Amino acid sequence: MVDIAHQAAINPASKKGAAAARALVPLTAIDPGQWRALAQRAVEPNGYYLPGWELAVSATARGRTDASALRAFGGPSSRLIGLMPVISLWRAWKIPLPALVSAHPYGTLCSPLIDRDAPIDAATRLLQQAREAGAHALVLNDVALDGAAMNSLKQVLNRDGLKPRTLSSYTRASLDAKQDGEMLLRDALGAKKLKELRRQRHRLEEHGPVVFEVAHRPDEIRPALETFLQLEASGWKGKRGTALIQHAGDATFIRRAVPALAETAQCEIVTLRAGSTPLAAGIVLRHQDRAFFFKLGIDERFAKYSPGVQLTLELTRHLCADPAIASADSTASADHPMINPIWRERLAIGDVLIPLRRNDPVVTLIHAALVGLNGAHEAARRVVRLLRKKAQATPPPAR
Repeated sequence: MVDIAHQAAINPASKKGAAAARALVPLTAIDPGQWRALAQRAVEPNGYYLPGWELAVSATARGRTDASALRAFGGPSSRLIGLMPVISLWRAWKIPLPALVSAHPYGTLCSPLIDRDAPIDAATRLLQQAREAGAHALVLNDVALDGAAMNSLKQVLNRDGLKPRTLSSYTRASLDAKQDGEMLLRDALGAKKLKELRRQRHRLEEHGPVVFEVAHRPDEIRPALETFLQLEASGWKGKRGTALIQHAGDATFIRRAVPALAETAQCEIVTLRAGSTPLAAGIVLRHQDRAFFFKLGIDERFAKYSPGVQLTLELTRHLCADPAIASADSTASADHPMINPIWRERLAIGDVLIPLRRNDPVVTLIHAALVGLNGAHEAARRVVRLLRKKAQATPPPAR
């Protein structure tokens, strides 16, 4: 089947092609001012779909460029009330069926931006735009299953006699930042664990006074970002070749996105130092009353003193002391060994297939293809885990 993301370009003379071109536009065609205004009114925060972030991802990030967007306009002034960055199913997984998939914003959250003043209208219009673009289904990856954006879409689907299908789901760590930070940490970790972490911090102080720094302003955040990038590349991510600075497109994206969000007070970099030596650093996005813990880098020479945990403890205190922040999303994997014991709240995340027409056999084909794809991915992951276990159990050769 024709890639629906390019139907209009392939057949520009047809009415169908013209409608698709109006329904599905490049992200760069969205007015940044309207996008920012919608983000302020969004029914659910998503720092990864802020314009300063997602435009930078779509411009240069490896494997994530050239995203399109479904838009919803409403109200007497035709203001932007809904935005869903997407790519075709063919681009996402080489499946030649007519569906649109959430554009991956590097962070693991793809909940669309929906206007809290018109959530049902916005959801209705986004789904209609997807139909006009030629899609038979939407695949929303990494959405908050119980979030307000998904609930708005469910209401519209229920009204229209349509039922979404959850393809996969998991829970990840989140922080209730309305609590007292010290009490929260004590309840989460217990006195014995906190005592051990204090002992490790004292050992770090042998290398200089341990200081927690927060960079907010663009002039502060640029050097802090370079510190983070060096720390990330010095560890296991660098060994695997997945550090941001190791790929030109990724490095360009993050160096553009972080200062852009700092301009609107929507990004900060936290750093833990011992004297002049950076031990750990993390990038934190902020949208409305929620923070998003994007990435963490540590100096693994100090690994036995848990610099990543030490930084996360300070970040927890920092966020809990900030009246503007009510919660934080770890955006981490399920059962993450570092953050799960510290941030004890849980957020349900999943991939959801949304049919756009009733009793549509094409949706059945799309669902079957995605289920097969997920099964193949899980089988591959099992093989990788088995090979790693065997490698760990095999003694090194004699020298």
